[in-house]
Amino acid sequence: MINSIDNLKGWQKTSLAILHDYVASALSLFCAFWLAFGDFDFISSEVSKFTMILALVTISQLFIFYFCGLYKGVWKFSSAPDLIRVVRGALFAVMASYLLLFLFTRLEHIPRSSLIIDWLLLVVLLGGGRFSYRLFRELFVVKTSVGDCLNVLVIGAGNSGEQLARSIQKNPALKMRVVAFVDDNRSYVNKWIHRIPVAGIVEQIPLVCEQYKINKIIIAIPNASPEKLRRIINCCKGLNVLIKKLPKISDYLFGNIDLTQLQNVSLEDLIGRKSAILELTQISLMLKDKSVLVTGAGGSIGSELSVQIARFKPKKIIAVEISEFNLYQLEQSITKILPESQFVGVIADIRDKGQMEKIFSIHKPQVLIHAAAYKHVPIMEKNPEQAIRNNIHGTRIVAELAIKYQLEKFILVSTDKAVNPTNIMGATKRIAEMICQHYQAQTELTKFIIVRFGNVIGSSGSVIPLFLKQIKEGGPVTVTHPQVNRFFMSIPEAAQLILQASVLGKGGEIFILDMGSPVKIVDLARQLITLNGLEEGKDIEIVFTGLRPGEKLYEEVLFETEATLETGHPMIRVARAREVSDKFAHDLESIIGKQNFYYSADLQEKVQTLVPEYHPQIKPEVLAPNPVTLH
Repeated sequence: MINSIDNLKGWQKTSLAILHDYVASALSLFCAFWLAFGDFDFISSEVSKFTMILALVTISQLFIFYFCGLYKGVWKFSSAPDLIRVVRGALFAVMASYLLLFLFTRLEHIPRSSLIIDWLLLVVLLGGGRFSYRLFRELFVVKTSVGDCLNVLVIGAGNSGEQLARSIQKNPALKMRVVAFVDDNRSYVNKWIHRIPVAGIVEQIPLVCEQYKINKIIIAIPNASPEKLRRIINCCKGLNVLIKKLPKISDYLFGNIDLTQLQNVSLEDLIGRKSAILELTQISLMLKDKSVLVTGAGGSIGSELSVQIARFKPKKIIAVEISEFNLYQLEQSITKILPESQFVGVIADIRDKGQMEKIFSIHKPQVLIHAAAYKHVPIMEKNPEQAIRNNIHGTRIVAELAIKYQLEKFILVSTDKAVNPTNIMGATKRIAEMICQHYQAQTELTKFIIVRFGNVIGSSGSVIPLFLKQIKEGGPVTVTHPQVNRFFMSIPEAAQLILQASVLGKGGEIFILDMGSPVKIVDLARQLITLNGLEEGKDIEIVFTGLRPGEKLYEEVLFETEATLETGHPMIRVARAREVSDKFAHDLESIIGKQNFYYSADLQEKVQTLVPEYHPQIKPEVLAPNPVTLH
């Protein structure tokens, strides 16, 4: 019968609801008169009058029920808001119907007490029918239709967990069945929620999973701290179960659980960093109605910067990118925020001075964010000439153009690998920083600002996408060394703090973003394995491959000779960097002054002259000749 009702069309279900309420209205009035008079004498002696009263009351009340929204709710989801509508609708309906009776009969021979009785009975009959239908479905229909369902353990027996369990119970098509809760609040343990036991605390997850044959775990704690999430994930190691979580409470409206919004637990959740506090007014003053040029605009950081800049309503974004596909993807994102006329996508190479000068002369940027760089350490170790050509020569070209066209600000996106570098990528990025320091001394019009930070989660070439790909393929997951660690932050956070540092900069500073504590790469690999419902050593292996050329066990954000000062922003400090020597321009020319060059031992020594902290791990003579032409 319930299935037949479910298959009815919308208007047919509404008609049934109206029929139910008509019967409820008539029965309520009949019982109200009977209770008010104490017998059936009035009804039996005044049949025609009572029939007229019944018609007036039921028809008027049905109209009021409709306008009070009683037919907008879905009975199988009846809840407190529906009960409030019933109470309100019954009150207005009784008042309206008795007002009509007063106009037609002056309420002659009608007891005033019947008004109160009618209202109380209406609430019971209207609400009772709706909630009885829902109760019947939950007790019998859902129970008999679970079939081959996944057994779900919900972590968190609070409001969100209770809503989640109800939502799953209402949706048998999901093929899921909540069979247990766990919660750190011991007062919940051994209690029942919707006939589901709270079986233990978080540390007892393995025992609960074994006892209830759990196939899936859902973390129903939207505001869970990173420490709590890590603790939960550690308790789930080796269980071979899928792990999902609810989104943050701000991601769904009115606290209603949407089962389509269940998310994977991400490494951003586990690494856990405080949200960046931004001075939006100051950033807006820097970017609004300005022409902003972003180099490397299609890369991980460059694309996020471009999207965030677009939200501050610049006059124009000039996105310079060498990859056609990356530029296309960026254009699709930006034109959702800015009019197409305000986005200028340019396929260009920052190493091509003529092409870059044309871009500057046509579009006249006022702010430049230089994110274009080669950043992959092992690949650059095999192609050192390209690291020099792009990271040094390209940076010098755009820096010179920034001065020539009198830009307001030039922001260099740097890296922690520029500190005590053991690879050519880090050494060239340190020289890029020095180029900005050098040119700052040449001008007061353009403010050169350097922002240095570590790895970002999910960037192209980072370990996270590699690990996910290896896990999907069945492994092994390759980690270079058991002790290697890195600093991490999310891409949006890095972009936000770059913009914030740009506001703070007065020219020539090296800003250091707060990277938090370093994270062991092997721990990230193990957490990803657990989050994908697998067990290390049983389903998938972790293999240590050894450090690659140019890699270090750990990264740094400061030289030993550098100290930092506070900036007024809790997540940004400024380094007291050493000054660039007077010989810098001469030494720089000795590296990139030739039209054609190989990365020879002599050239490596010249790089070391500029960056004394550079201690290369690989000698040029073992590399195949790779001549490069500068233009």
